[in-house]
Amino acid sequence: MSDTLSLLDDLITAARKAGADAADALLLEGRSISVGCRLGKLETLESSEGGDIGLRVLIGTRTAIVSSADRSKAALAELVERAVAMARLVPEDPYAGLADPEQIFRGPYPEIDQFDPTEQTAEQLIAAATLAEQAAMSVKGVTNSEGAEAGWGHYTVSLVASNGFSCCYPSSGSSLSVAVLAGDAEQGMERDYDYTSAVYVGDLRTPEDVGRSAGGRAVRRVGAQRAKTCKVPVIFDNRVARGVVGHLLGAISGPSVARGTTFLKDSLGQQIFAPNISIIEDPHRARGARSKPVDAEGLATVRRKLIDQGVLTTWLLDLRSARQLGMTPTGHAARGTSSQPSPSPGNVWLEAGERSVVDMIGEIEQGFYVTEVFGQGVNGVTGDYSRGASGFWIEDGELTVPVNEMTIASNLKDMFLSLEAASDLDIQHGTDAPSVRVAAMTVAGA
Repeated sequence: MSDTLSLLDDLITAARKAGADAADALLLEGRSISVGCRLGKLETLESSEGGDIGLRVLIGTRTAIVSSADRSKAALAELVERAVAMARLVPEDPYAGLADPEQIFRGPYPEIDQFDPTEQTAEQLIAAATLAEQAAMSVKGVTNSEGAEAGWGHYTVSLVASNGFSCCYPSSGSSLSVAVLAGDAEQGMERDYDYTSAVYVGDLRTPEDVGRSAGGRAVRRVGAQRAKTCKVPVIFDNRVARGVVGHLLGAISGPSVARGTTFLKDSLGQQIFAPNISIIEDPHRARGARSKPVDAEGLATVRRKLIDQGVLTTWLLDLRSARQLGMTPTGHAARGTSSQPSPSPGNVWLEAGERSVVDMIGEIEQGFYVTEVFGQGVNGVTGDYSRGASGFWIEDGELTVPVNEMTIASNLKDMFLSLEAASDLDIQHGTDAPSVRVAAMTVAGA
């Protein structure tokens, strides 16, 4: 790690000598393997190892970023030359700039347990994918497979800046997924999937569990029909409910707020959810999918309540959007080697409620239990929400027939205010939620 930081520090020094007023350098390194199997045969096997350096230079308020995978002395010299030359030509940006020295995080770093030293081989990944597919295909009613995929990787993030910031930390990740088909030409074909991902290999669900779940999901959907158009309560299962939280995160992103292109632009400090709803962000969660000790601009990351008893408490701000809004940055910057920093949250989850999903369903005479949504019909400026959906019809407090080719529509402001969280929160991903109930949405079908 010290050699990497020295390399980046030398790059910063060279950029300053070439005329940059300030600079930072990011190195992303990694080793990864991914495999894909279908019907018991290996279809893809990819292995990669390497790193990419991104150099960002500032001349006054003019900024340029150049990246390279070549670490030779000549290539790095060219990298500096190109970055400085580009920075002299681009328009000025009054909000650009590195963090002030007093803003940067100087440690000690939080313990996030983000690196699993276990290494996976291609043979192990193939075995896991094969087992998952076999388990899915063994479910009665499953008729075909779209395949199973497994992956593993070790990664290192290193960042050095001319304001005195320097950090280097490792991370790891593993994943397994499978998708299968159920039904036939007469009944209609239905597809579904399941997957698991984790920082530690040992935290993954078993291949058999993932496969059986995927197969069961697909079989449940066979014989789906369209329901009549109506306005009814809608329950999003916890796999889909994560997307509702994701719409909130997009709406409170600093750049959107600064541009005035979000339906929540005037909602800071206001009640936008029901009082029993709280949404937590914790970038220091042990083994969290999006845990990180600092942000991409060297600022501290902290646990906070984004929504506290229904009240919106903060925007997601990097340095640039914070300066635009005249506010304090919140440590949410993320970036790649060829991109400017932009806000991105850490681990986020909607806190569980007290009632079970079964209890929620049990009180609904007519309603829609949504297990999948598709399409891009969400307007971030107005909050209008309209997406394709499939799932199960609720009749007299019970799940009855599977339904598909439906559209659900409302406005996110109304959805947020009427949202009720169930008790089935399972934190596995970067954004998580229990199943949620929306009081009423327009459901369009037959």
